[in-house]
Amino acid sequence: MLAICKGKSQVLFVSVSNFYIKFLYSYLVIRPFDPWKSKMCTCPPKFSLSPYTGCAHSCLYCYITSYIPDAFRPRLKRDVINHVKKDLRKIPSTSLISIANSSDPYQPLELKHQIMKRLLPILKKHRVLIITKSDIVKRDSSLLKEIGASVSITITTDDDDLAKVLEPGAPPPRKRIKALKRLVDKGIRVSARVDPIIPFLNEDVNHLIEELSVVGVSHVISSTYKLRYDSWNRLKAVFPECERMSTLYFKGGEWIGGSLYLPAEIRRKILLKIKQYAEEKGMTFSCCREGLPWTSPSCDGSHLIEK
Repeated sequence: MLAICKGKSQVLFVSVSNFYIKFLYSYLVIRPFDPWKSKMCTCPPKFSLSPYTGCAHSCLYCYITSYIPDAFRPRLKRDVINHVKKDLRKIPSTSLISIANSSDPYQPLELKHQIMKRLLPILKKHRVLIITKSDIVKRDSSLLKEIGASVSITITTDDDDLAKVLEPGAPPPRKRIKALKRLVDKGIRVSARVDPIIPFLNEDVNHLIEELSVVGVSHVISSTYKLRYDSWNRLKAVFPECERMSTLYFKGGEWIGGSLYLPAEIRRKILLKIKQYAEEKGMTFSCCREGLPWTSPSCDGSHLIEK
């Protein structure tokens, strides 16, 4: 890292920089989640674990292309099992570990490597939250129940045709809903991420919310699309609705943490409708990085973990 000034202040800058480098790389695979403490993040203290780098689901709206090279070409992290074992020695056994926050742990590569089957027993002393967009997770239902994990499955829309364009590498929404039902039937407490909500594309999610309540989902998490130029370019190349959307974002939006947000009142209006309908159907609700006070009982669904 380069210093930006000379003299004593230069030494201080280098020293602080080296501290953060040491902090970030003291963990091999399991890293503190959101170490920079984004003002919009309301997650409980937790660690993040991604056994894969990149994701084959190739969602148009995905943000990982802004920081992961060749993000839609997934690969297994080298020697990940041994790295996880080493990292677990450094954190308390009561720690919350979220798998995964960027690269799906149950993407198609998992059928080949089956790394989650090996990872889950190692994590049995910890509190584990699985976040996925794949029905492959149901394969490990017995293991997940054994370790008391909770599972959150992302379903952006129940329109299979729209999902095929938005999330070309992900399983159809119908398969994900069936996976939620299978997990509930196995006694696993589940949540659903209904996000991102993209204006003019998938705002009407009432039918999806109703389906989630029927299969036994306990908690719904939602958020609006946060625009980054890489994902925006993918969306506008496919959807004519982006012409109307651009007015909302570029004329009235706000840059927060490297992303362009919808105007606050529009975000509140969109998410309030989802909140009210989810609660009407007997589910709790939270939102993710929205600056809204709807984070109870937890913003990420971690309150459903059975330990």
